[in-house]
Order: sequence, then structure tokens, then C-alpha cells
Amino acid sequence: MTKDELKQEIFGLIERYYNDFHATKKFEPGVTKINYAGRVYGAKELICAVDAVLAFGLTAGPYAARFERELKGYFKSPGFLLVNSGSSANLLMVATLLSKQVEGCLKEGDEVITPAVTFPTTLTPIVQNGLVPVFVDCEVGTYNMNPRLVEEAIGPRTRAILAPHTLGNPCDLDLLARLCRDKGLYLLEDSCDALGATYDGRPVGSFGDIASLSFYPAHHITMGEGGGVVINNPRLVRTALSIRDWGRDCWCEPGANNTCGRRFEWQLGDLPYGYDHKYIYSNLGYNLKVTDLQAAIGLVQWERALGFIKARRENFAYYYRALKPLEEHLILPKVDPKADPSWFGFPITVRDHVERNELVRHLEEVNIETRLVFGGNILKQPGFKGIRHRVVGELTETDRIMEKTFFIGVYPGLNEEMREFVVERFMSFFKVAV
Repeated sequence: MTKDELKQEIFGLIERYYNDFHATKKFEPGVTKINYAGRVYGAKELICAVDAVLAFGLTAGPYAARFERELKGYFKSPGFLLVNSGSSANLLMVATLLSKQVEGCLKEGDEVITPAVTFPTTLTPIVQNGLVPVFVDCEVGTYNMNPRLVEEAIGPRTRAILAPHTLGNPCDLDLLARLCRDKGLYLLEDSCDALGATYDGRPVGSFGDIASLSFYPAHHITMGEGGGVVINNPRLVRTALSIRDWGRDCWCEPGANNTCGRRFEWQLGDLPYGYDHKYIYSNLGYNLKVTDLQAAIGLVQWERALGFIKARRENFAYYYRALKPLEEHLILPKVDPKADPSWFGFPITVRDHVERNELVRHLEEVNIETRLVFGGNILKQPGFKGIRHRVVGELTETDRIMEKTFFIGVYPGLNEEMREFVVERFMSFFKVAV
């Protein structure tokens, strides 16, 4: 038996194993968990993962290179880098702008405008790198930072805006891009929730100088732990690559040794002439790379992405129609006229006469998963108390989101029976006949 014949036999067994042990089980109302998010996959993901294991390259390899090319083409960007998580993607975005290689780089004490309702690892790279977050209030409905407050927040040391597209709902990118252009600011997009969303027909993630993605299992596609950085500003490509890969100056692909043709002819820093370019470090960097096993899974998931995004939009539209009769009790999501969201979840804010926790318990006790909108008012989280920051105006709506908002899932693993059961449960809470 040849190597290829043996592989085909292995792949056939994997497909059989998937069909026997990974197939979707029958839904039982109140028993089967209706997840807020989750992995949706087929036999091909398992087969490609095993193919990467059989090659035993261990680090990033041909699957990773192809995945990066695919995403670079989708965003029409000068660069795209895979990293080991969406949190690492946010870290790489911020760290790149602090590099001395970047003309007009950010410096310690510079300010970054960002929303007060956020995910912790969107904010953490700002704080840990000695930058000062400037918090603006958010909007109930969109759950993004209020675009009308951003210009007011710009001060003499403001150098960037970091804008998350919360739950896959795009920010007002017309306004943010114009402000950054007019004021000479960097625009960073946290697009971790928003793969496939568009604004004015363009993919979210293609507007900023640099943008982040997450491929965690809860997100639109998954490679297990994983993420990506979209680099739209060509001046940032080489620096971002360096910081992702230990901070080294060399840009060789894994396994290559002399891409530049002058490996032992460099003179950088105070090193002696001819010091091996593979061991010259021009940035404070990390190892944020992925394995080819992860990339193999992600590449197959990317092939399914359009179908996943379509299913998310359909699930969202179903809930919007079905819950609209409850608007005297619930505030349903709002969308910018130019935005076409790629929904991560269906956010709901309960009105003042409704106790959120009671509604959440009513759903959770029959295995309908819910989640709050990430950190709520991040300044009230124990890990962020006392951080250096500035607040513009009041965080009234931020606190309202913290106290009154939650979301349910719209991920592609939902079926019609599940959606109907979720709606029935909402109706029973408000004593509305279905």
C-alpha cells in the first residue's frame, strides 16, 4: 500500500468516525442545551487536521500560508497574519503602533479612545503598554461607542481610536474614518465578533490601519484557539510580522534561511557586522504564531464561512420578528443604515419594569444559554480598578447595558425547533400566548 493509499484509508475511517460519533443529536426541549455559540464542523475539518498531524510540521506551514493568502485576498489588504488568539491579535495591533520602526509611533502616555463597554483583552494591551484609554459612553441598541461623543473625546495626546464592532454590529465607520483622517489618528478595528460584516459594502476590518479577528470556537469560524490581524496600512506589515515572530528583524518563512540574500551581511544596532540576521531583534516581540493543525481546521471553516454568516443573519432575523411583539418589555437591536452586520449574538435590553436576572434565569433553567455583553462597564471590573484613564461625559448608557442587557445565540448550530422553543420561553415569561 502506498503512502497516499494509506492516507485515503485513514481519511475514510475518520469520516466514518465523524458520522458515528460527532453527528448532531435530536433536540429535546428543556433537556438539550441551546448554546449561545459553538463549533459547527464536518468530517473535512477532522480529516485536514489529521493530514496536518501526519505531516508533523508542528509549527505554521502550508495550511497557515494558504489561510493567510485567502484572508489577505478577502480583505484586499497589504498583509494578513495568523496569531494564536483574538486577544493576541489585539495585543499585536497595539504593540505594532508602539514600535520605533513605525513613523509617528505611539509613545507611553498617549491616549486611545475606546468604549467603556468592552471585552477585557481589547483594553488590556492599551493599559499594559503604558497608553491611556479614553472612555466614551455606548449606545443601547447598537452596543457600540456613541459616535457623536468621539470627537469631543479627542485631546492633545490622543493618537488612536480602537473601535470594537460589538456582537458583529459595525460601528459608524464613515465618522470614525473621517475623524482619524482629519485629526491624524490611527484607527484600530476590533473585528473579533464581526467576520463577514460590511459597512457601505466593504468588509469590516478593511477600514482601519489594522484590525483584529478571533477564531475562538464561539466565533464565526474556528481553528480552536486562534485569531488574525488584518494590516491595511502597508507601513505596518513588516513590523507586525516582526512582533508576532519574537521581534526578529528577519522575515524568512519557517524552514527558510536566507530570503534576503544577505543573511550574514547586516549591521544593525550595536551588533558586530555580519551577525546572523535570523538572530537580530528589532522589536520587543512575542511568539504569537499558530500551528498548521489549527490552520488546517481554520481553512476548512473559511470555506464554510459564507454559509455560517447567512445562517447567523437568518437566526437573527427570526428572533427579531418573533420578539418584536414584546417591545413594550424589550429593546431590540439597532443597526446603522450603511451596516450589514454579521451577528455574533442577539442582544436584548430589558426595560425598566423588567428584572433582567429573572428573565435570564427563566431561560437558563431550561438550558437556553445567555451571556452578558462582555465586561459591562469595564471600569467596575475588579481587574481594572485604578487603571490610568480618562472618561468623557457620563457613562449612563454603559451602566444601563451593564445592568439591563444580555444576549442569546444565533450561531449556525441552531435549528427551527430550538428557535421556536426559545421564543416560546420568552412569551411564557411575559405571559403572551404563542
